[in-house]
Amino acid sequence: MTQGFVAQYASEAALQIDGVVSLVPSFAVALKEKAGVVHEGKGVRVVFHDTDDSTVSITVYPVISYGKIIPEVAWLVQERVKHDVERFTGLTVESVDVYVCGVKEKE
Repeated sequence: MTQGFVAQYASEAALQIDGVVSLVPSFAVALKEKAGVVHEGKGVRVVFHDTDDSTVSITVYPVISYGKIIPEVAWLVQERVKHDVERFTGLTVESVDVYVCGVKEKE
């Protein structure tokens, strides 16, 4: 199973949370996209553990909707991403870190 495959599930799960406006791709992903490389799971970083290929750590970089309570939205993102990735991939999610990259009015 690839990092991109897992990242895609995590990305879709995070974007379904009320209060998440978008996900912010990392600088490296932005460069790859400018070079024409398609990257799955924008705004999500997946790391497989060295000792166990069935365990992952996930980092999500959301932009939160103005007026929402940021810690509550972050908690919901953590719960949903962990649940969906474990359910659809069979992997064990050790951690889901959420780094809020901004607040924006919902369009």
